[in-house]
Amino acid sequence: MSTRWRDKAAQRPRTVQLAALLLLFGATATGSFVTGWVAEEPLAPWPGILLSAVCCLALFWRDRHPLPVLGVITVLTMAEGAIGYLITPLLMGPLMVALYSVGLRAHRITARNVSLLATVCIAVTGLFLDPYNHPVLLGVVNPAAYLLLSALLGSYVGVRRTYAAERAERAARTREEEARHHVVQERMRIARELHDIVAHHLALANAQASTAAHLYRTHPDEAFEMLTTLSTTTANALRELKATVGVLRQDTEPADSLTPAPGLGQLPDLTAAYAGTGLDVDVTVSGRPQPLSSGADLAAFRIIQEALTNVTKHAVSGRADVRLVYLSRSLSLTVSNEMSAGPPASGAPTADRGFGLMGMKERAQSAGGKLTAGPHDGEFRVSCTLPLQPTD
Repeated sequence: MSTRWRDKAAQRPRTVQLAALLLLFGATATGSFVTGWVAEEPLAPWPGILLSAVCCLALFWRDRHPLPVLGVITVLTMAEGAIGYLITPLLMGPLMVALYSVGLRAHRITARNVSLLATVCIAVTGLFLDPYNHPVLLGVVNPAAYLLLSALLGSYVGVRRTYAAERAERAARTREEEARHHVVQERMRIARELHDIVAHHLALANAQASTAAHLYRTHPDEAFEMLTTLSTTTANALRELKATVGVLRQDTEPADSLTPAPGLGQLPDLTAAYAGTGLDVDVTVSGRPQPLSSGADLAAFRIIQEALTNVTKHAVSGRADVRLVYLSRSLSLTVSNEMSAGPPASGAPTADRGFGLMGMKERAQSAGGKLTAGPHDGEFRVSCTLPLQPTD
């Protein structure tokens, strides 16, 4: 029931304002009658009622012109006191509403100054302009206390509204910053995926094409088989690229339309693909294999994939060693290959150059691990440690 009335009130603000002012006028007019009843000499209520009507009418403009409205109502209230009416809270209703509006809408210092000025004016009226010399407690202290209370209440509500608006603005800015951060993170994730897919499959395709060209004259059957493998490699590359780029074309991310992310379970297929290019990959697993989270599993697979791709590009021998060591709380993986005795070639990977090494480090960090890469005892070694996060 209350909700329905609130909705109706929100749809008719002018009607609600008029009804509130009529109620206020009724209370103020009652104050004029009360003063006439308690006065020692008969006092007609009609001047007070007329002045109260003008005060309530002036409140129609309090939202747009709070300070002028306060000035007009203060003067009219002083006139009521000068006529002889006792300035009670009922009679000061319009003035209290005007002070509340000033405290709510005006600057804090301005609201404080004009509120004190209005209070002083009413106090002066009770002290020097009252023809009936009402008691100081009723004619001065009581009105001043009610006026200051109205001004403080308006200032308090105004401060609360300002704080709520600033808090909502900060929350909106925070949401925008978080959204931008998520966009940047998603761009980096997609960039890493595209780099891994393109680098891996193009390296395989290049190695297979070179091997097929080398075997074409002497072993045509093997060359034909290599070309068939090359077709499979390019088809896989196109399929993964389509799945990755397809995410950018969708407003949502339907999980059932995408193939599962690769992980260490596809490691045998990965090493078999490189074996077709002439790269001998030796995989060693130590410890009891334990499940990893999807992020750590994908990171481990992509790091091994990128490391083997670098081996096909830069290694002097056709051999790479992959070692997986399952510890109590972490997985340690190492990919190593033999380096030449002389200085590294211009295209050889280094620990501080190349998007491949950078991408591997970012993947390890995103999964909560760390990665190092560089020469070690005549080998180029990529070492990574990822935390184990068993799934239920």
